[in-house]
Amino acid sequence: MNAPSAGNLRLPALRIDAAGRRRVDMRAVIALAVPLVANSSVQAVLNLTDTWFVGRLSAQALAAMGVVYWLTIVVILLLGGAALAVQTFVAQAYGAGDRLRAAHAAWNGLWVALATAPLFVVTAYAGPWLLRPFGLAPEIRDAALQFWAPRMLGGPFAVALWALTGFFNGVGRTGVTLAVMSFSAVLNAALNQAFIFGLGWGVAGAGWATTVSTGVAVLLTGALLSSRTLDRDFPTRASMAFDRRLAANLLRTGIPMGLFPSIDVGALAVFQLMLSGVGTVDGAASQIVMMLTSLAYLPTIGFALAGTTLVGQSIGAGNRDWAARVGNATVRMCVGYMGMVSVFLALAGPWLLPLFIHAHDATAAEVVALGRTLLWFAAGYQIFDGLNLGAGFCLRGAGDMRVPTLMIVCLAWFGFVPLAHMAIFPPGQGWLPWLPRLGYGAAGGWAAALLYTCALGTLVWLRWRSGAWRRIELPR
Repeated sequence: MNAPSAGNLRLPALRIDAAGRRRVDMRAVIALAVPLVANSSVQAVLNLTDTWFVGRLSAQALAAMGVVYWLTIVVILLLGGAALAVQTFVAQAYGAGDRLRAAHAAWNGLWVALATAPLFVVTAYAGPWLLRPFGLAPEIRDAALQFWAPRMLGGPFAVALWALTGFFNGVGRTGVTLAVMSFSAVLNAALNQAFIFGLGWGVAGAGWATTVSTGVAVLLTGALLSSRTLDRDFPTRASMAFDRRLAANLLRTGIPMGLFPSIDVGALAVFQLMLSGVGTVDGAASQIVMMLTSLAYLPTIGFALAGTTLVGQSIGAGNRDWAARVGNATVRMCVGYMGMVSVFLALAGPWLLPLFIHAHDATAAEVVALGRTLLWFAAGYQIFDGLNLGAGFCLRGAGDMRVPTLMIVCLAWFGFVPLAHMAIFPPGQGWLPWLPRLGYGAAGGWAAALLYTCALGTLVWLRWRSGAWRRIELPR
């Protein structure tokens, strides 16, 4: 095998075959992705743990959690865009061999994240105002607000953790992220038991368990970033100062990165609010299915994050053709994994669903029966969601998120949301009286989700394939 040339030395996942041709080294891609996939799988387990504990309370508690679960993620994404940009900035700086710039980007992402704290406090206390227009049953609304407040107060921790782990992911040290998140997940499970049942905090206990465990993870990751060991490889201690220009560039690039998933998740939040408004069975079944499908989409985010790093490092090394090749490889991995796992979940639904609802609950049988149907709709859309995640995170590595964000605004809010409203609500109910209402409940809503995700995945993939991202240069 020929030795790689000097121009090839910084290209990630590069293998030179016997004929001297460049090949994507899938072993290197998998080595980078596996800790990220494991980390995202830990997040999936964490979500299922929260769902399991809350399900021990009642189906009503599950429906209440579903009301604000996605809404909390929307707010964190909207306020945390700069943290999402850290991985892209770090990966491109690392690919260019500039380790000082990589470390500087991480610290400035952290400072911007901590500056969001006042906004999260205001949002925590704005919960009643935010939920008022949706006409929820008082008992579901009150339980949802108990979960909302502690999750919002912990928002700055979540954003700070994105910034810190974005550094380790961007330089390819994904094992650090895995170790921290695994510790956080174990702590979260213990705190769920202690807060929900030991202290009797109910649904609020689940929110506080997540907030406390995330805060501990931030302290641990920050200590690792500033450690003497890491400082020998990266000047992390000399790069802690706040840089107004760099922070502004992180915000300029990161806001569209946060907007893209927040628009999608925001549509899902409204979707779940619709289902909870129809009834406890629809809301609880949908929440359980959402959490089960996280076993497909959250590990896929690990593959997709590897794509962000590989594309960013390739662009930093000055080779956009190679960025396209490694990006295409990760997209294929995303689609293959999601398709396989989502079909498995649909087949295993009859055995999995009863684990998340108390057998003595009066609606347990109805929730399980509806959940079995919803899992097959979910299996269909997960394949196209793999296309969306894979191509979308590769575009993130290239800094190309403005056009995809416009795409998702149109599809989510002018397509999916009104279509779901028409499909879910029966005549005489709902929020928009001028729309026809067909009354298919959760099954109709999930059919609308399937159509929406097929369109979204296809368009984001076409954007990646167009190569428009090749013309983008990130500010420094």
